[in-house]
Amino acid sequence: MGLDFTVLPKFIDQLLLGSMWTVAITVSAAVLSFFGGIFLAVVVLYAPKLVSLPFRVFSWLFMGTPLLLQLFLIYFGLIELGVDLPAFVAGVIGLGLHFAVYNSDIIQAGIKAVDTGQYEGARTLGLSKLQTLRKVVVPQAVRAVVPPIGNNMIALLKDSALVSVIGVTELTLSSQLAISKTFRPFEFYLAAAACYYVINLGLEAGLRRIERRIQTAR
Repeated sequence: MGLDFTVLPKFIDQLLLGSMWTVAITVSAAVLSFFGGIFLAVVVLYAPKLVSLPFRVFSWLFMGTPLLLQLFLIYFGLIELGVDLPAFVAGVIGLGLHFAVYNSDIIQAGIKAVDTGQYEGARTLGLSKLQTLRKVVVPQAVRAVVPPIGNNMIALLKDSALVSVIGVTELTLSSQLAISKTFRPFEFYLAAAACYYVINLGLEAGLRRIERRIQTAR
């Protein structure tokens, strides 16, 4: 018995491929959650109640239910409605929509913090309501809330491990497949943890760079 890390090199390619899939699903879901959050925030704040109500209900449902259940509903449940999504696509949609709801709350707070004079001034200059939101209000709101949205992106990376349950061979599932062949769980889970940590460091470095550029642009 005891630890035996000599089994890792034989599966390094498998772990690296799993890491690549983890990065791919994280980046794809992060983009969806960011722009989805902006869309939800604008609709909830500015659309007529009849239009915004379904989106409010959608947000309430996604905030009140577990992400794992949402992934099951999207991947397995939609099949019964004739929508057969690939596991990767279902994972991106599930993660993206889940975090879009949380990003929406953050962006709404950012929009409300923008001085009303900015909105009124843009309207006075002849910009339409939509142009004012797109060119004046939303960009300022997003710049102000980059740090908390960045925290959500880090949480998204960690929660990307959940897509393993619907068959996406990302880092966690790649580790589990290696464990099934070697029966060395501690070694491979430790290796997976190290890979997640490296990916997380890269993500944090990217977010810090974005924050610095935003601060410089102000």
